[in-house]
Amino acid sequence: MSKKKISLTSKVLIGLLLGLITGIIVFQLPNGVVKDKILIDGVFQLVGQMFLRAIMMLVVPLVFVSLVNGAASMGDVKKLGRVGVKTVGFYLTTTALAVIIALILGFFLKPGVGLDMSAIETVDPIINEKVPLIQILYEMVPRNPIAAMAEGNMLQIIVFAILTGVGLSLLGKKAELLIKLFDNLNDLIMKLVEIVMKFAPIGVFGLIARTFATVGYTGLLPLIKYILTVYLGLIIHMFFIYGGLLKGLTNLSPMKFYKKFFPAMSVAFSTASSNATVPVSLEIAEKELGISKNIASFTIPLGATINMDGTAIMQGIAVFFIAQVYGYELTTGMMLTVILTATLASIGTAGVPGAGTIMLSMVLQSIGLPLEGIGLIMGIDRLVDMGRTVTNITGDAVCTAVIAKQEGELNMEVANS
Repeated sequence: MSKKKISLTSKVLIGLLLGLITGIIVFQLPNGVVKDKILIDGVFQLVGQMFLRAIMMLVVPLVFVSLVNGAASMGDVKKLGRVGVKTVGFYLTTTALAVIIALILGFFLKPGVGLDMSAIETVDPIINEKVPLIQILYEMVPRNPIAAMAEGNMLQIIVFAILTGVGLSLLGKKAELLIKLFDNLNDLIMKLVEIVMKFAPIGVFGLIARTFATVGYTGLLPLIKYILTVYLGLIIHMFFIYGGLLKGLTNLSPMKFYKKFFPAMSVAFSTASSNATVPVSLEIAEKELGISKNIASFTIPLGATINMDGTAIMQGIAVFFIAQVYGYELTTGMMLTVILTATLASIGTAGVPGAGTIMLSMVLQSIGLPLEGIGLIMGIDRLVDMGRTVTNITGDAVCTAVIAKQEGELNMEVANS
């Protein structure tokens, strides 16, 4: 009788749980060479960073090649425009809903009321200069596409890739060889993703173990109400907004969908980077969820750059938290400003760890709250960042499934298998 093979999802979950337990145990150990040098900055750092760097190595070539493929294979520029408008519309709508959920929770649960400020370790925040929306829009067009790729500027890579794909599509038969080359390159990169993902359980273990061995749980206690409010917002958004849209617009089972998508969620949780999850999300979307390559390769990289629902939830709750800590009263007008600003800020938020907190400064400035408030939550932001990244990338996958269903490019047999 043959042994049942353990799935990648189960292996990653085991790695995640072992990393969590190991990290908390190591946090209890006395500081010294064994704890700091051998474990935290040695074993955990080595296996975690090797996996993360291997994933990040594939992000730029994968995004560029898959988007060129997606745009070229649509054949019809009108279809590309239609899919683009639907995708951006979906992302902005769910982000606005995310901020509204956050503000409702912040209003009723009051995460910043009755807080002992002396118990919080304040971290000096690094506040980026506010970038106007107009600048974000024109800087999407790269002056030098090679430099954009070297710097990992995702918005610029996306614009250049879509233009390249449209150009190939318009050339028609003249570009057949180039289109075939991009198709083969896509297959190669997906095979590399498959190889890297075999090491995901070990990589996830290292990343999670290092995080919890460093942060522990003592620093969480004063801010536990804030953390729980953010996670409650993320759960509501994941299961009610995403789950409702998935069931209503595709008739797919949300639980089955999330179970299949779990390896991508675990990579998002351990790396706290939407960009790092793109290769895994694409592989699952195509192979496990039955979504056509040309839809997935367009919506998922775009979502990793502009769809930040989890970040928007954190920003909405953080606004109430900071206002309550400093004794400010938020008016209806200020809350409407937060909805608009947080939705627009999500477009300019990079898909890298901690970027959401920096963008929070833009939201706080829009309603005149003290920027020093960011320093209160910086110390525990990594733990919040992990959860919000899971929500961000899950939204990308849900949008991709919805668009694919509407375009007749969702294989329901594969999705329901």
